This record gives sequence, C-alpha cells and structure tokens, in this order.
Amino acid sequence: MDELIQHLYPLLKSVTGYIYPNEIELHWGLLVSLYPYLTGLVAGAFILASLVKVFNVKELQPTYRLSMLTALAFLIVAPLPLLLHLGHPEKSYEIFLTPNTNSAMAMFGFVYAWYLMAVLLLELWFDYRKDMVIIAKSSRGLKKWFYKILSLFSKDISDKSVAFDHKAVRIITIIGIPSAFLLHGYVGFIFGSIKANPWWSSVLMPIVFLFSAIVSGIAMVLLLYMVITPIRKQQLDMICLDKLASYLFYIMIVDFSLEVLDFIHRVYESEESIKILASMVQTKLFGSLVIIQVIMGMILPLATIAGVKIFKVPADLRKLLYFMSAILVQIGIFSTRWNVVVGGQLFSKSFMGLTTYKMTFFGLEGLLISITLLIMPFFILWILMKILPPGGSETQEAAIQVPSP
Repeated sequence: MDELIQHLYPLLKSVTGYIYPNEIELHWGLLVSLYPYLTGLVAGAFILASLVKVFNVKELQPTYRLSMLTALAFLIVAPLPLLLHLGHPEKSYEIFLTPNTNSAMAMFGFVYAWYLMAVLLLELWFDYRKDMVIIAKSSRGLKKWFYKILSLFSKDISDKSVAFDHKAVRIITIIGIPSAFLLHGYVGFIFGSIKANPWWSSVLMPIVFLFSAIVSGIAMVLLLYMVITPIRKQQLDMICLDKLASYLFYIMIVDFSLEVLDFIHRVYESEESIKILASMVQTKLFGSLVIIQVIMGMILPLATIAGVKIFKVPADLRKLLYFMSAILVQIGIFSTRWNVVVGGQLFSKSFMGLTTYKMTFFGLEGLLISITLLIMPFFILWILMKILPPGGSETQEAAIQVPSP
C-alpha cells in the first residue's frame, strides 16, 4: 500500500479538480501517438506519388519513386508502436485467424495487409521490374540471383512488356488512392467513433486526419528529396521543388480550414464538456496545441511559403525556406497526433478535473523506444534505395549491352 501511495503521489500533485482514481495514469501515451503519425506519412507519400501516375503532374516525376519507397519504409514500421504497446504482441497474428468485424482495431489489420501487399508492393514490383531484369543481367553471383528472385525470374523487357508494366502501375495507383484514404481515414474513424470522449467524437475527425496526413507526407518527401539528392551528387530540380511546395501550401490551407471548422463546430454546439475542454486547451495543451501545432506547425509554414510565392525569392533562399517550413510542418503534425491521443485522456469522465501525462525515457512506452521507431523508417529507406535506386537503371542500361529476350 505504501509503495502504491509513493507511486501515485507525484501524479496526484499534477491533478487539478476532481478525477476518478483510474484516470490518474494515461493508458495511451507517446508510443500510441506515433501510430497515426507514421500511417499519415505513408498515406501522404502515396498520394503525392499518385499525382505523377494518375494526374500526370510531370513536374513531380523526380520524386515519384522516392515517394513510393518512403511510403513502404514507413508502412513497415507503422504497426510496431501498437505491437509494442500490447501486453502480448506475439499474439497479434490472431486477429487474422479469428477476424472480428465488430472491432475497428482488429479489422485495421486487414486494411494494413491489403495496402502493403496488394497496393504498395505490387506497384513497386511493376515499376521496378525492368530495372531489376537489367541489373540481374549485368550482375554476377549472389547479386544476380537476388535480383532474379526479386523480378520473379522475369526476362522480358520489350516495349510491349514495359508498356504493360506502366499500364499496371497506373491501374494499381488508381486503386491505391482510395486505399490510402482508407488507411489513414480509418485511423481517424477509430478515434472519431468513440462517442464517450467529446475530444475525439467528431464527424470531421477522419477528414482532418486524412488531410493532415497528406500534408505530413508531402512535407516528408520534400525533406528527403532535398537531403538525398545532394548526397547522391545530383542537382535539385527547382521546378519540382516549387511544385512540391505549392501542393504543400494548398493542402495546408484545406487542412487548416477543416481544423478551424471543427473548432467552430465544437464552440457552437457548446455541450456540457466545452468548459473542461476549454480549460484543457488553455492550460495542459496550450504549448503543444496553440504554440507548436497552430503557430509553429501551421501559420509559420503557410506564411513562409506564401511569402515565397508573392515575392521573387532567389533559388538558394527558397530552398532554405522550404526546408525550414517542411521541418516545422512535421513538428506540427506530430503535435497534432499528440494532442489528439494524449489530450483526449487528460480530462476526467466527470468533466470536473484534469491530469498530466508523465513521459519516461526508458521502457516500452518511453522516449528512447519512440525515437528508435522514428529513426527506423529512414534506415529501412536507405536499404530500399540501395536495392531499388530511385533514379532507375537508365544509366546501367546505357552502359551495358542487354541481349534481346
């Protein structure tokens, strides 16, 4: 009993008003906040890639393959926060063996599997098939067999075969767009359908999640393109960069408008929870919501990109401003996920008190594991780019004589 009191005492000092004893400690913390953030990056990167293949935005062609590989890298890591949060992660496969259609979280496993195997992997295979065949023909030993297996022992790189690949990529991308919407909109649906929590229960929650996901995905690809291209000793395409910034600007306006609309809707309804929610925003979430999410993560990037569009800014300065804006957007979007997941648990079910989330450094729910999970997609992306170069095999194809099939 004394140990329990010693454990709860520091938490009780951070409690204001009246809360129930089981509400002192939050069940979902930093680790669960990573989950919607990572899935949002996946959906946003894929939507950006679809602009090239479906809507024929040729200016974004240099980022197409990078967007696809980025989506795959983050998708591989996306379920890990939830698995680590589970008491018995080794039993997670059971959701596929005994599907429960009444459980939104359980059915999300099927949404994830569909998007990974039927959309992303399939589209990447068709897009890279010619490249893999060429690399296999120009390599020896294990590398030759590795790419042969990746290409499923395909050898035909005739014009007719490549044309079929392009057609297949376009069809899969068209199917993948609603799949990407479903992937992250479903995350917003999970939170928005919890009627018992007024912070989460909003019909706009899936839509807000979706557009913020597109914002984060575009910003991430912009960052990666600006970092990776010079490392690979290539020249940044300013036309592509300006186009990326333009799409980021327009989607941010839509996202910001939806968030303002959601806020106005809550204030207009003025339900019994409005007082405790207002108190939470003014105290517990003021820094993360008002300062980081709204001012740093939304208003500053919007103003910066708008200034670049209005005034004739030199290319070098534009690069710096785009880079800084993209970083601020990432911080703001992660803060959005934090405010939704953690913020929805800070107030009492009685609407009479607030608690505080205490972050730890070590442990499964700690900061160290979360940082590791954030770094993992970039490491996976580096491996994917070694296996499947974003630039393709055009230089290799020109350098070697490929025998006719």
